[in-house]
Amino acid sequence: MDTAQLMAQVAGIRILTTRLLDDRLSGDYHSVFKGRGIEFDEVRPYIPGDDVRAIDWNVTARTGHPHVKRFSEERELTIMFLVDVSGSQVFGSTTRTKSELTAEITSLLAMTAIRNQDKIGCILFSDRIVKSIPPRKGRTAVMRLVREVLAAGETRHGTDITGAIRFLNNVQKRRAVVFIVSDFQDTGYDRALRALARHHDVIACPVSDPRESALPNVGLVQMQDPETGELVIVDTASRALRDAFAMQASAADVELHRNLRRWGIDTLDVSTGSPYIDHVRALFQRRRARARRSS
Repeated sequence: MDTAQLMAQVAGIRILTTRLLDDRLSGDYHSVFKGRGIEFDEVRPYIPGDDVRAIDWNVTARTGHPHVKRFSEERELTIMFLVDVSGSQVFGSTTRTKSELTAEITSLLAMTAIRNQDKIGCILFSDRIVKSIPPRKGRTAVMRLVREVLAAGETRHGTDITGAIRFLNNVQKRRAVVFIVSDFQDTGYDRALRALARHHDVIACPVSDPRESALPNVGLVQMQDPETGELVIVDTASRALRDAFAMQASAADVELHRNLRRWGIDTLDVSTGSPYIDHVRALFQRRRARARRSS
């Protein structure tokens, strides 16, 4: 992809995101992603009508005049995106690839965050750390994120979710909301993901394509593993092979979601074959309902 094509794609995603992002979605985000709570702001002289429970007795005794403590809501959040740009993300059987869908959903979530004055950062990974973008505010930060995701999608590498999580833990010490946008075609990351969820608010965004769960009946097909480059001839006319493929894909999906639920990690499933805006709204609604039940 040359620079002109890349910038055209970035512009297209910006237009799409702006169209999808409305006040309702922004308000839903604000209500379910809270800041760090109430924090001390300042001590000031007492004014008649102030709550006497807010009097700072130490300062009052020291100055000889009543003073009260003031507190304010610490609203600002840090939103970190762990974005998978491995070889398997280049696959797509519909009008877009998984990497393009990843750029879209990341853009929508990031734009929602900056509209609420939160900071966004991003770590792009494959079997290594491809790029680390420190948290920043503003639309420029969103567009850079989208540009880097699309540009990185041209590479062919494996997936190391554990390595990406360890890197995040090293650079992000304070609690953050972490979106992991990946097809999760990796193993051995269970312990790292559980540990991440204990320190951060983690949301998994499994990215998929319809052809990853159902092979079409089109006879002999040469297939290539996008991460290893290995080639294999597959007879898709075989009903037994198609059924086995579908069962294996379904079992992997069930296991992934069962584990995520067990670890207390929310999910936002997106597919190249269907719209995703309703899935985003559903995620926000689930979190709001859960917050109400626990309050």
